[in-house]
Amino acid sequence: MILRPYQERLVSRAVSALSSHGNTLAVAATGAGKTICLAAVAKEMGGRQLVLQHRQELVRQNLAKFRLVNPDARCTIWDAERRSFRGDTTFAMVQSLFGHTDRMPRFDLLIADEAHHCAAPSWLKIIRAALDKNPDCKVIGFTATPSRSDKLALRQVFDNVCDQITTGELVRLGFLVPPRAYAVDVENTAQSLKAVSGSDWGEQSAIEAILNTETVNGEVIRHWREKAEGRPTVVFCATVAHAKDVADAFNDAGIPAACVDGAMSAGARKAVLDAMTQGKIKVITNCMVLTEGWDYPPVSCVILLRKCFRKGPLVQMVGRGLRTVNPREFPGIIKKDCIVLDFGSSLITWGDLNADVMLDAREKADDEDREGPAFKTCPECEAEIPLSSSMCPFCGHLFTEVEPAKERVELTEIDILNMSQWRYVDLFGNGHAFMACGFDAWSGIFSRDGETWFAIGQQKKSRVENTLIGDRAQALAAADDFLRTHEQGKTAQKSCRWLDQPATNKQLELLRDYNCVPAPGTTRYTAACLLSFAFKYRDIARIIGVPA
Repeated sequence: MILRPYQERLVSRAVSALSSHGNTLAVAATGAGKTICLAAVAKEMGGRQLVLQHRQELVRQNLAKFRLVNPDARCTIWDAERRSFRGDTTFAMVQSLFGHTDRMPRFDLLIADEAHHCAAPSWLKIIRAALDKNPDCKVIGFTATPSRSDKLALRQVFDNVCDQITTGELVRLGFLVPPRAYAVDVENTAQSLKAVSGSDWGEQSAIEAILNTETVNGEVIRHWREKAEGRPTVVFCATVAHAKDVADAFNDAGIPAACVDGAMSAGARKAVLDAMTQGKIKVITNCMVLTEGWDYPPVSCVILLRKCFRKGPLVQMVGRGLRTVNPREFPGIIKKDCIVLDFGSSLITWGDLNADVMLDAREKADDEDREGPAFKTCPECEAEIPLSSSMCPFCGHLFTEVEPAKERVELTEIDILNMSQWRYVDLFGNGHAFMACGFDAWSGIFSRDGETWFAIGQQKKSRVENTLIGDRAQALAAADDFLRTHEQGKTAQKSCRWLDQPATNKQLELLRDYNCVPAPGTTRYTAACLLSFAFKYRDIARIIGVPA
């Protein structure tokens, strides 16, 4: 497996920070592939490792993705049912381990997933036990939302941020769909919300009093119908009672909806979520139940019916709707964007969806680094943070002037082509068909109209797959990911040698057999892409819906 360029950047910076500080925090927005980064850091660092997570589903997910990057690693699990430290890497549930820290062996690396929880006593107990057993144990955390209401809490574990992958960067690159956001003020509710203080976690009764009215609920239904009708939708409400009332309002309007809450059994909650998967309901309402740990990629509308007192919960909530859709998993679903309807003034309050640690500077070459550091020191707590940060994630210090990044890089779909290990060939010169080839797989993007794009690929000895339907940037991202998954760095480098070599006589003969007249100077690589297209034309035509 080959990492995305920004993942390689994060891993490099993380390893460097661990060497110099002994700890570091990596901030990766939802959809960045933080588990892949986690696994790559573990591979680089080596030694005996402990991976901490607080939900059972994360143990399974992290282990599966870890093995994609480290297929030969010996992994064991410590949870309520399985308790083993025999592997090189142990994936442990915090709730199961914190009462048994005396049984922990000596670890060389501790990795905290969803590291914004590290301030909790159970997490701190495990981290301190690991450091007691081995003072040289390195500690790294991964999170999408580093800031906490208690601000100084994370400073107990981390004193620096090695890198951040922002939501904006992932949208520009096509790995997330863009949000189309609308702030809705019903009868001056925005002004009323300004006067309310409170917490993001738990019920917001004062917020409910403002937003759970017949008028507001009516406007929720009206705006949903105007801007998002038919879209799988998740609604975040102020209280459980509020969530139930909003679900009732949708049902009364003839729109199938259901509510999930923390008091429901696992089976009952699963039944509701399965009902959306099966298309039986279009809207799920909740009060902070689906903020973390739930992903249903077809969700393409998020409604905010609560106030976000911090940016972190806002990022988590909107993030439920930003994932792209794999057509193999969800046939017939085309997702190009996500509608966000904000009735709680959170988007206006916070302005963007990037976490408070901002990083736009790209990694420089060694000779460029002499021009100045990519990081700065917080004057309050002395944490090392990215240069362009507007707020310290550890102590909350606000910088009166945001220092500009040394170099701002606007990452676009062209950057994907240029940064890729593979060259995408414009097959017919019309900008509607591009293909790249490795040794073990090929991938390409195709469009009938220039608006809707299909990412299609094939691994050697496997069938042709449709991996995404979306806009051009999203299709390019999916195509590149397909090759990264099925190729290795060495084979990618070998294919690069073909870029400037002339096409072989055999290739030219085969192209003529397919009534394709190669242009003068056609390279071996371009010929390989054209032949891959010719060989699989019927499959590609079937997927994009054109006559074969």
